[in-house]
Amino acid sequence: MANPGQELSSINFGALIGGPLVAVIEAQTMAARATADFIKAVGFDDEKKPIYVEFKYPKEVAPYKPAVPAQVTGVIVNNGGDGYDQATVDVAFTPGSGEASNAIMPKAKAIVENAKIVRVDMIDPGTCTVAPTAAITLNPTNATAPTTAASVSVKWQTEIQAVDAKYQDMKIEVPILTMLPIPFIRIEEATIDFNAKINSMETKSESTDTAISGNLEVRQRWPSGSAKLNVSASYQKKTASGSTVERTYSMQIHVRASQDEMPAGMEKLLGLLEGAMKATPLAPPGP
Repeated sequence: MANPGQELSSINFGALIGGPLVAVIEAQTMAARATADFIKAVGFDDEKKPIYVEFKYPKEVAPYKPAVPAQVTGVIVNNGGDGYDQATVDVAFTPGSGEASNAIMPKAKAIVENAKIVRVDMIDPGTCTVAPTAAITLNPTNATAPTTAASVSVKWQTEIQAVDAKYQDMKIEVPILTMLPIPFIRIEEATIDFNAKINSMETKSESTDTAISGNLEVRQRWPSGSAKLNVSASYQKKTASGSTVERTYSMQIHVRASQDEMPAGMEKLLGLLEGAMKATPLAPPGP
C-alpha cells in the first residue's frame, strides 16, 4: 500500500515555490526596465535632450473693467459741529447746475454722538449725473439750532467708461514627461497555493472450488458376488490481490500589482523639467 507521506516527501517543493518567486522577480525586473525604456524613448530625443510639447494660448494681461456711472459715493464730514439732537438732524441734497429734472437725489443718514455729527451713512446714491451739494438741516425746521453748525461735502464719482480686457498671445513649451503618467508597476503581493490529493486503494479477492464424485458397481455371481466402487474428488482455490493509487496535484498563483510611488530621483527630475517650462510672447497685447 502506498504511503501518502512518502508521496509528498518526494515532491520538489523548492522548485514548486521557488519557480513562481523567480518569475515574480523577473517580472519586477522587466517592469523596471520598461519604465526606464519609456522615460528614454518618450521623454528624451537622440541627443538626450528633453522633448517639449508646444502650446499657444491667449494670456490676459489686463482684466476687463466695467463701466462706473457718475454717482455720489459718500458724504464727508468737514466739521461735526456741536449741540445737535439726533431726532432733529437731516441731510439735504441740492441738485447741481444742469441736472436733469427727473434725477433722483441721494439719500443719507447723519449719525450724532455726544451732540456732534461723526459721520454720514449713504442709503441710496440716487441717479444724479451732476455732482450735488449736501448740507445738514434741522427737521423740523423750527427745532433748536445747534451751538455750532456742522459742514459736510459730497464725495463724487465721475463716470468711467468700460475698458475691455487685454490679451497677449503666448507660446508655452512643456516637457512631455511632465504631462504623461509614467508606469511604475510594483508586484505588491504574490500568493502560492499548492494542493495535493493522494487516494490509495488495495484490493484482494479469493475463491475456492471443491468437487467430489462417486460410482458404485455391483456384480452378482452365484454362489459368490463382486462389487466395484469408483470415487473421484477435486479442490481448486483462486486468490487475486492488487492496489490502486490516484494522485491529483493543483497549484494556484495569485499576483497583485499596483502603481508604485514615484522614486525620489524621478520626482526631482520632473521638478527640474517643470522649472524648464518656457512661456514666450508672440505678439503685442490686443485691445
